[in-house]
Amino acid sequence: MDDTLSITLHFGSWTLPMTIKRDEEYVYRQAEKLIKERFNFYTGSYPGQSSEMYLLMTILDIAVQSKRHETTNDAGPVLQALRPLLTEVEAALIKS
Repeated sequence: MDDTLSITLHFGSWTLPMTIKRDEEYVYRQAEKLIKERFNFYTGSYPGQSSEMYLLMTILDIAVQSKRHETTNDAGPVLQALRPLLTEVEAALIKS
């Protein structure tokens, strides 16, 4: 069975044909939905701009959300805080 799939994403008058991994279709469809939602938000909130400006606003919005998500999901500080506790647990297990 072929694990690729041809899909076409639609953004206003633009179409974007793509070949993707079959198991990633849901992610692409959700991304298409997110882009449309944010694009529609900006066209409704800032009338009279060019399509390119709405697209730029949409890209910036999604990039900022992505970076915020990236920083809030950084496990590094949590792991650093847990390291002393892990050391104590390991020492207690060795003594047992």
